[in-house]
Amino acid sequence: MVKRLELAVRSNLDDIVRPAGVTALQYTALTVLERHDGLSAARLARDSFVTAQSMADMVRILERRGLIRRERNPASRRELLIRLTDAGRALLAELAEPVRLLERRMLDDLTARQEEQFRLALSRAWRALS
Repeated sequence: MVKRLELAVRSNLDDIVRPAGVTALQYTALTVLERHDGLSAARLARDSFVTAQSMADMVRILERRGLIRRERNPASRRELLIRLTDAGRALLAELAEPVRLLERRMLDDLTARQEEQFRLALSRAWRALS
């Protein structure tokens, strides 16, 4: 059931974000940076649930589009930190309402109590795997 839900959400999310020129996975990485700006590529990959190689490719694409930038970590000159650009923030702002409506559509048939329980269960499951 979890896999079926993931596939349905990803398919619907792809339909929303594709016109903006990003994939659902790229959108996920951007939202991770929105919450925790200045991450290493390895940490961004872990938090986005993709491999380091997939993230390396994604970072190149998003950087070329001007949605993120890489800069040296002042504490560790060898490490590059990934930051969201103003263009990346603008893209997330543009997509916020359509994504919120997708979530609302997914939860519409639930009562307020069921929605609360569902969100709690998802949070616990996410923490268990993170």
